[in-house]
This record gives sequence, structure tokens and C-alpha cells, in this order.
Amino acid sequence: MFGPVWTTLYIMIGTAGWRVWRQHLPGQQDALRLWGWQLLANALWTPAFFGLHSPGLALVVILVMLAMLSRTIAAFRTQDRLAAGLLLPYALWSCYATYLNAGFLWLNPG
Repeated sequence: MFGPVWTTLYIMIGTAGWRVWRQHLPGQQDALRLWGWQLLANALWTPAFFGLHSPGLALVVILVMLAMLSRTIAAFRTQDRLAAGLLLPYALWSCYATYLNAGFLWLNPG
């Protein structure tokens, strides 16, 4: 299930970034910078959770990612409403992943 979901989400994330990149409107660079930072945070979650076996660190990473993602959506909305909308399923899925991460931490405190 995770493979097809993430494949679809990454296509939508990439499409959203492309739509904003081609706009050339004021604020575009800031919006794309946020987009890149939230993608970096996304990429750091897997090594934090699985590589370092640190659900606490992973929870911090995903919460930072969600904060940056919400700012990215707001910035994208000023550039291209469809681009912002394309990020909403990713935000929902990330909220679900945050819930699972927090639940794992709660059930496995040590």
C-alpha cells in the first residue's frame, strides 16, 4: 500500500512544484525554497525512524515537516491554487504518518 501511495504523492508534489516554478510571480523563490525544505525534512524522517531507530527524533522531524508543509501550501496558494491543492493529500497522509509515529512512540517509550 505504501509504494503506490507515495508514488502518487510524489508525482503530485513534483507537479505542484513545477506549476509554481513556471509561474514567475513575486514570492515564487520563497515558495519554492519552502517546498525544498519540507522535502528535505521528508527525506530525513526515514533515516531517523528506521535507520537510527529513534521514533522520538522522527516525531520531531515529521512535526517540523508538517509545519513547513503548511507554510508551503499557504505560499503555493498565492502562486497557483491548484498547486496548493495538489499538496493537500500529502499533508493528510503526513498527518496520518505523524499519528502512527506518535502512537509507536507512546506504545514503545524505551
